[in-house]
Amino acid sequence: MSLAFIFPGQGSQAVGMGQDLAQAFGAAREVFQEVDDALGQKLSVLMRDGPEDQLTLTENAQPALMAVSVAVMRTLEREFGVGVEKAAFVAGHSLGEYSALAAAGALGLADTARLLKLRGQAMQRAVPVGQGAMASLIGPKTDLALAEEAAKAGAEVGVCVVANDNNQGNVVISGEKAAVDRAIEKAKELGARAIPLNVSAPFHCPLMQPAADEMAEALAAAAIVAPRAPVVANVTAAPTNDPEAIRRLLVEQVTGRVRWRESMTWMAGSGGVTRFAEAGAGKVLSGMAKRIAPDAEATPLNAPTDLEAFAKSL
Repeated sequence: MSLAFIFPGQGSQAVGMGQDLAQAFGAAREVFQEVDDALGQKLSVLMRDGPEDQLTLTENAQPALMAVSVAVMRTLEREFGVGVEKAAFVAGHSLGEYSALAAAGALGLADTARLLKLRGQAMQRAVPVGQGAMASLIGPKTDLALAEEAAKAGAEVGVCVVANDNNQGNVVISGEKAAVDRAIEKAKELGARAIPLNVSAPFHCPLMQPAADEMAEALAAAAIVAPRAPVVANVTAAPTNDPEAIRRLLVEQVTGRVRWRESMTWMAGSGGVTRFAEAGAGKVLSGMAKRIAPDAEATPLNAPTDLEAFAKSL
């Protein structure tokens, strides 16, 4: 069995996430306290009690989701003796790439929390509310080629690109609102369903360049070391353990496509991964894994019982 840890992105947040871990394990409580201290904010209270609209804000959701993922990993290591070295690879969806890097020791926890807080704020600043949009193209006919064709139609009006290639039947486009609206029309003509996403900014498209510039400056000052397991990067769908490559790819990721389908396909194919363990909130990536790599096992690690059962299965 070859294992990969995968880490969820924005959209997996929910009020109460991580609380059963915090109640059961000191290692998880330590992570939440360290993130609170790094941000000078009672993020753990917001995660526990809400309100949901505050937790959903990009600048809060990103460090919160990372905190839950790292709490899972630190608990696995301390309580069950399962370290990240057990994995052939780690990978994370969008902000989850930061969770993967923190879990693998490439970034310190406090630095990761501060970087994600800034990333959320910078993404929000990059485009005034209402000017950008994202939409999920779904259905059996939806694939990358269809999404590219829809985005091309949108690009005749303004900026419009494929932002997330999640899996066959689920591709997300992003850009200026009028352009995304045009792309939605085209996608429907091509046989896809299109769902506008309730997001505060058009992520992973060229409109995010101001945010990429802010992150380039912040990442230039961040301490990054070689991870304890290779990280499969969103923008290349290939593994790396080189700190300077990681730094560069995190900047590119702000405006670049999340190549999740390709990343998972590579891990399950060339990477030889037979089991994916989703460390953190929700089980979105486990569902995607079953669609992308049906021969591999996919296990969400949320509750204390999940961690115990997973550790025993290794």
